[in-house]
Amino acid sequence: MAVRFLQEIVVDCLDPPRLVEFWAALFGTEATVRTEDWAYVESPATRVRIAFQGCPTSKSVKNRVHLDVEVDDIAAETARLVALGARKLGDVVVDEHGPFQVMLDPEGNEFCLVA
Repeated sequence: MAVRFLQEIVVDCLDPPRLVEFWAALFGTEATVRTEDWAYVESPATRVRIAFQGCPTSKSVKNRVHLDVEVDDIAAETARLVALGARKLGDVVVDEHGPFQVMLDPEGNEFCLVA
């Protein structure tokens, strides 16, 4: 097989430099902005590069793929990310795997905080 590893996950968005700053703050690392249409974040916390690519259309439906971000304290992290421009989607859900909070980044892309 020729596949070596997953290099990056790419998110289409309207404003890559703005969105990468949010995700860099989420992971506590530096953003890399190559151009107005391409930026990324990577750190030991992400284990894979998350890139943001310019796209001329807004998100209009639910994501088919989302990121789960493990945190120590869902409530504290939710408050921190809301201050950075994220939004909560509903309340904390608890299922057989544990609690999680669905969030929206500043462009409306879903992700989950999991404990």
